[in-house]
Amino acid sequence: MLNLDLFFFCVAGPAVIFAGVSKAGFGSGAAFASASILALVVPPELALGIMLPLLMLIDVSSLKPYWGKWSAADAKLLILGGLPGIVTGILLYRVASPDLLRLLIGSVSVAFVLWQLALATGIVRMAKTRMPDGAGFFFGTLTGFTTFISHAGGPPAAFFLLSRGLSKTQFQATTVIVFWVLNIVKFLPYAVLGMFTMQTFLANIVLAPFALFGTWLGVRAHVLVPERLFFTLTYVLLMVTGGKLIWDGLT
Repeated sequence: MLNLDLFFFCVAGPAVIFAGVSKAGFGSGAAFASASILALVVPPELALGIMLPLLMLIDVSSLKPYWGKWSAADAKLLILGGLPGIVTGILLYRVASPDLLRLLIGSVSVAFVLWQLALATGIVRMAKTRMPDGAGFFFGTLTGFTTFISHAGGPPAAFFLLSRGLSKTQFQATTVIVFWVLNIVKFLPYAVLGMFTMQTFLANIVLAPFALFGTWLGVRAHVLVPERLFFTLTYVLLMVTGGKLIWDGLT
């Protein structure tokens, strides 16, 4: 059951705005922080169910400013790879307990931050060569799986796209079209698995303006806001929320 009280909306409202800014302005890489934050105050399956329609609303709102600016070939690779990844996520979800979902969402959050720190400090160095097309299908599968279990498909998609020599706007537009398609594919399995309820629907109605506002901010922030500032905040949020989810899952 969801308790749609003031505390819920004080947590959920900023989280949804954050998702809109990330998806519409910064390649979706940090949007899953919103699901991690929500999973602190509601059961994880309901957090995922609340976020999916809002992410789809953000997707639709982001299409117009980036329409046709994507790399069609790279988008196709990630989408085709994403389909078996989503199927794998469905199979895992059928046997997953709420604590396992907390552990998965928390682990993805913390791993993402640790990976970014390793890159920033030079512990890990990404190859500068362009990844082959086959890698797109592989990372698409990871994208589909992680986006299904925690809305965290942005990092594996970005890992592939950053090696393909895309411009900033082309990269952003490609993530918009990829997740627009994959989120549509996820909708029916989420419904069948019972992740949507009347309460999540009511939460979606109230939170929709936050999603639209975040999208509006994200499109403008794509040009104006320094990425370092945005992602520093993201990493702090993900580390704190991810650590709390792991602790809750284990205890």
